[in-house]
Amino acid sequence: MSWQGPVSTTLLFAFTGITAATDIWRRRIYNWTTYPGILAAFAANTLEAGLPGFEESVRGFLGLGLIMLVCIAAFPIGGGDVKLLAMLGAFLGFRAGLEVLLWTFVLGSVMGLARVIWTVGIVRLLARMGRRAWNLVRWRWWTPADEAERTLLDTRLFLAPAALAAVVIVKLSLFPTSAWP
Repeated sequence: MSWQGPVSTTLLFAFTGITAATDIWRRRIYNWTTYPGILAAFAANTLEAGLPGFEESVRGFLGLGLIMLVCIAAFPIGGGDVKLLAMLGAFLGFRAGLEVLLWTFVLGSVMGLARVIWTVGIVRLLARMGRRAWNLVRWRWWTPADEAERTLLDTRLFLAPAALAAVVIVKLSLFPTSAWP
């Protein structure tokens, strides 16, 4: 990430912070944030690092954007989440962007689980899981959740706040990974 400068980093935090705020307050990630963010990433990285910065921005944008397009087909995420992660790829490049993507999914899952526990209650949740496990052991089949249980567990994930936390983790190297050469 040595090709990134202070302007790119400042813009990265600003655009990601705005998307996190709108995702929390309005449950939306707006195009008026992501599209200018993508263009700002290309411009800032090109101005700060020249052609290599632009190339890395394009690699990150396309790489994370394609990964998220696959995810949108498999999971109930919105188009704003796709554009947000593509924007982060444009700011960070492919490698750091991929690290942010993985942290985003981990943190988003933890926040989703915390929200389910908060909504349902840990005792009720464990009791339902225990009943299902007992039925599996006793009857040797898994009974699917009924509509009321599925509705109760259908928790919308706020990926933008998770992405903001992931950017902080990666940019500040809070958990450095030695796996990247």
